[in-house]
Amino acid sequence: MTDGYLTGHLLLAMPTMSDPRFERTVIYMCAHGPEGAIGLVINRLIGSLSFPDLLTQLDIEIDPEHHARMPDIHFGGPVETERGFVLHTSDYRHDGTMWIAGDIALTANIDILRDIAAGRGPRQHILTLGYAGWGPGQLEGEIQGNAWLCAPCEDTRLFDSDLDEMWNRALAGLGVEAALLSTHAGRA
Repeated sequence: MTDGYLTGHLLLAMPTMSDPRFERTVIYMCAHGPEGAIGLVINRLIGSLSFPDLLTQLDIEIDPEHHARMPDIHFGGPVETERGFVLHTSDYRHDGTMWIAGDIALTANIDILRDIAAGRGPRQHILTLGYAGWGPGQLEGEIQGNAWLCAPCEDTRLFDSDLDEMWNRALAGLGVEAALLSTHAGRA
């Protein structure tokens, strides 16, 4: 953690999470500071929309050679669900690309979708619709209320394709066994 902020870290929903949209979620924190926080849920797919369908809606042609490698679309969070974000390795740079931490960057413009469809996109990426957002002090209050557990992010874990087990593996990486977590919050 830098200066007490969680940019570039993971948030793991605790069993006490009362919002079903975030149950067992893993969120990559894109920005966190005194003015609030923004993160992307990285272990939940939308399912109702495919990447080729999205490209068709946006009138973007798909290079047939790269059709088999089209990404799934993730539920990034409940805020601005019509807006797309691509979390990716920093080998891809474009106007508007924001470096986050380590080898991770974020791009939120249509050009990255064109580049992915043409096979010129980043080495690894996660396409999300929507994001999770917190106002000033809100995330800190939720962490104190036992809704979230903070974890360092390993770039290799970030792009893991086994989404169903991502939450368990992230906890195990901290030495925490999911079965032993309490579903009740409390204060000592």
